[in-house]
Amino acid sequence: MFNPSRDQVRQFFTETWAKHRQNKILTPMESMALTWILQHPEYHTELENPDAAQQEFSVEKGQVNPFLHLSMHLAINEQVSIDHPPGIRGIYEQLAARSDEHHAMHEIMECLGQVIWESQRLGKPLDTDHYLELLRQHSTRH
Repeated sequence: MFNPSRDQVRQFFTETWAKHRQNKILTPMESMALTWILQHPEYHTELENPDAAQQEFSVEKGQVNPFLHLSMHLAINEQVSIDHPPGIRGIYEQLAARSDEHHAMHEIMECLGQVIWESQRLGKPLDTDHYLELLRQHSTRH
């Protein structure tokens, strides 16, 4: 299983953006990442700034970590593509039908962020049942 370090993840996104800007050929994974980078122009400056790769992004200061955000897009994209945990693809489709695919990803991201935080706080594995329950709640709202 691929488990990159924080620096490797940040390097991946900054190099993907640089390759795109230089019209270089991207790998399939880089192409997938570029899809999400292009949908987040607010992150382009950080991706072009070599110092941003070492920056700490503080929630307390109202900062969003662009590398984490983009990584979560890729993770959710993979989950939906293989329908794992089972049922996530259908939930994603329901959410996307209500608004759009990007907004659906952000709703799922909210749930994923919550279960990751709970897993880390409790020192336990990620609870996929709870994740799916949160997703179902989001999909039945409105």
